[in-house]
Amino acid sequence: MSGFDFTLFTRGGPMIYVVLLMAVIGVVLFVERTLYLHRGQIRSTAFVDGVKNILGKRRLIEALTVCEETPGPVAAVVKAALLHANDDEASLRYAVQEAALVEIPVLERRLGFIAAIAQIAPLVGILGTLLGMITTFSQFMQGGQYATANALADGLWQALICAVGSLMVGIPAQLAYHFLTGRVRALVRDVEWAANEIMRYLQTDYRTAATNPVA
Repeated sequence: MSGFDFTLFTRGGPMIYVVLLMAVIGVVLFVERTLYLHRGQIRSTAFVDGVKNILGKRRLIEALTVCEETPGPVAAVVKAALLHANDDEASLRYAVQEAALVEIPVLERRLGFIAAIAQIAPLVGILGTLLGMITTFSQFMQGGQYATANALADGLWQALICAVGSLMVGIPAQLAYHFLTGRVRALVRDVEWAANEIMRYLQTDYRTAATNPVA
C-alpha cells in the first residue's frame, strides 16, 4: 500500500501555504505551552504542607528559599504570602491577590493564538475552496462546451486540498486549545487553594505559635 502523496499539497494553490504556516505556528505554540504548564504543575498539597512544617519550626527564610527554588504559580503566590506573614489580614490578602493577578495571565499567555488558529484555519480553507471553484469555472468557460477534465482538474484539486488541509489544522488546534485551557484551570484551582490555605495558616497557627512560644 502506497503512502500519502505529499506532492498533492503543491496543487492546493496559494492558500494552502497559509494553512501550512498556521499549522507550524500552532504546533510550536502547543509544545511551548504544554512544557511551560508541565513545569508549573506541582503537588500543591505536599508543597504547602512542607512549607507549613518549616514555618512550624520558625524558619521563615528557609520557607522562602523553598518557594524560590520551586517553579510555578503556586510557589510564587505562597512566597508572596510569606513575605507579608506578619502583616494584618487586609495587607496579606492584598499581597496574595496581587501575586495571583501576575501569575494567572502568564498561564493563559498565547492560548488566544491557538484559539484563533482553530477558528481561522477553516475560514482560510473556505477561501481556498472558493478560489479553486473560481479557477474551475474560469477554465470551464474558456473551454466552452468541450472543456476537458484535465483543464478543470487544477481548480478542483485546489478546492478539495484547501478544504481538507484547513480541517486537518483547525480540528487539532481546537482540541489543543481545550486541553491547554483545562490544564490552566487546574493550575488556577491549585493557586486559589494554596493561597487560601497558607493565609489561613499564617493568620491562625503561625501567629498563635509566635505569641505563645514553647518554653
